[in-house]
Amino acid sequence: MDLRLYIAQRVSAMVMIPLVFAHLGVMIYAIQGGVSAGEILSRTQGSVFWFLFYGVFVVSVSVHGAIGLRTILSETFRFRSLTLDAIMWTFGLVSIFMGARAVSAVTWL
Repeated sequence: MDLRLYIAQRVSAMVMIPLVFAHLGVMIYAIQGGVSAGEILSRTQGSVFWFLFYGVFVVSVSVHGAIGLRTILSETFRFRSLTLDAIMWTFGLVSIFMGARAVSAVTWL
């Protein structure tokens, strides 16, 4: 199990790297260009590209964060495997749910 979690966290990090750089680039472009929130929403709403971009971003961040939280709790508090798994899954699913709501709010009409 630990090897699978290790691999999943590394893969999620590899997926996140280009997404983070692209997100930061878009933010810098928007700030320097003086783009308002309304203009950003007009460009993202109804866009399948931005839906997929941020959807993949949310899933990769949720997986990465949940596994990282499991590791931190294991090392800090010495929780047992069942408790760690329950916390990891709860955190991951809540993160995906909240992220999906944010992505849908920004990309759906």
